[in-house]
Amino acid sequence: MAKTYNHTKATLALAKASFRSIMRSPSAVVFTLAFPLIFILVFGFLGGGGTKLDVAVAPDSDLQNPIIGALEKVSVVRLKKGDNLDNINKNLEKGNYDALIKVEKNPSGLPAFITTVKYTSASMDKGNILRSVLNELSYKLNTQNMKPTVTEIRATTVEGRLYRTIDFILPGQLGFSLLSTGVFGTAFVFFSLRQNLVIKRFFATPVRRSSIVLGEGIARIGFALLGALFIILIGHFAFHFTLINGAATVINMLVLATLGVIVFMGFGFVVSGLAKSESTIPPISNIITLPQFLLSGTFFSIDAFPNWLQPISRALPLTYLNDAMRKVAFEGANLWDVKHQMLIMLIWGIGIYAVAVKTFKWE
Repeated sequence: MAKTYNHTKATLALAKASFRSIMRSPSAVVFTLAFPLIFILVFGFLGGGGTKLDVAVAPDSDLQNPIIGALEKVSVVRLKKGDNLDNINKNLEKGNYDALIKVEKNPSGLPAFITTVKYTSASMDKGNILRSVLNELSYKLNTQNMKPTVTEIRATTVEGRLYRTIDFILPGQLGFSLLSTGVFGTAFVFFSLRQNLVIKRFFATPVRRSSIVLGEGIARIGFALLGALFIILIGHFAFHFTLINGAATVINMLVLATLGVIVFMGFGFVVSGLAKSESTIPPISNIITLPQFLLSGTFFSIDAFPNWLQPISRALPLTYLNDAMRKVAFEGANLWDVKHQMLIMLIWGIGIYAVAVKTFKWE
């Protein structure tokens, strides 16, 4: 009696062979590990912060006063109005806000206003910059045109976790690594298999088409997760990248990485179907990856972009992967807390695989 062909065994054999091929590919190692590590090393050694000060305005603060008016004219200060006090305090502890400011009219008359500032130890460097800005503004307001004293500044500090540059940069570089692996790796591999008639030879065997796709997918996901784990551990032990819940945080980040690389592989399938020759794969892939690399908050917060550009940034799947990674790593969010980001990525995945079905060619 003839044995039934074992498609699971065939899939795993294809995955094993593909994984070995990836490990021997210099370009795969460069895009997945070398480039992200170079950026992590550079920014890890720099260790500096940004140039923008995010200052929350207390919901019960007086807004029609010269202090708030003067701060709105300072280019390095971004006033955040309309947030509730509970959320403001949480963001102060996390370092998402650099300070909380509250301006009240003084019932006793002089000074005319009392300015209360609450800083955070999570962002002491920016707090010191803001303190200098406020002192200079206070001096100008209190001395200009020989007017009576306008304001008195009272300051306190809340305790919060130190937010390092690496806490922002590493998730972005991890996202870049997954995007490169998913798009470039998948596109080159399937185009090469088709061009060299390897897939055609597979059709002469009992191997299913799904086994070919799954085998390549498993290999690419496995390689991407190994790279992600390596990047996370290097960042944590070499540059004190924050893993707020330890091993649980790492596991959650790897789950997000799995979702990310699966979605990005869909783009790779589309590119391999559209490409007419191997030389056309890089330009088509760059059209997909470069805007995401630049606009998805990889190096800078998308809040720093012009208002007209931010909606474009918030439409890109890498933006949501980067955001989810940062929330999980630094803020201690679990996967349910980032369900919105995961849902957007899932929608992107469904859409791009629908396109891939129409464009992908087997021969």
